[in-house]
Amino acid sequence: MVEIESLSKQLGDALLQKGWTVTTAESCTGGGISQAITAIAGSSSYFNCAFVTYSNDAKQKLVDVQQTTLEKYGAVSQQTVDEMAHGALINAGAQVGISVSGIAGPGGGSESKPVGTVWIAVCIQYLLDGNAKTINNSQRFCFSGGREDVRLSAIKAALNMALTCINEIK
Repeated sequence: MVEIESLSKQLGDALLQKGWTVTTAESCTGGGISQAITAIAGSSSYFNCAFVTYSNDAKQKLVDVQQTTLEKYGAVSQQTVDEMAHGALINAGAQVGISVSGIAGPGGGSESKPVGTVWIAVCIQYLLDGNAKTINNSQRFCFSGGREDVRLSAIKAALNMALTCINEIK
């Protein structure tokens, strides 16, 4: 938990330095990323809202994931988390969107998507010299351990990924 708190603090500092806000669209973490971010005092300066989109219906209604994306690729896919991150960012009016969808277990896995499979995406939209810029980064992880281990690993990975993406923008 100390690592999550440290990453959340660093993320908040990076967001404050840029003058940006962040939002999340979470499935398998059930709001854990948002909880980690808002556990930091002063987070209201860079965090407005989040979306817990556990069902496919919620992914479509709240963060604009296309039904065709879910049908073709499934909820646990690069395409879905990319749409989740972008939809959350747009709907929250934020500059940074973090999304996660995965199979925390103990059931629900398959040969192609075993338990522990998690996709994470970060979408950043910002202005540079008056021009709109968009950065998308998504990555597949396969975490080990039980349900809570997978969820905590996903939270840490998502915070780290967002922090890395933000810090790469000069």
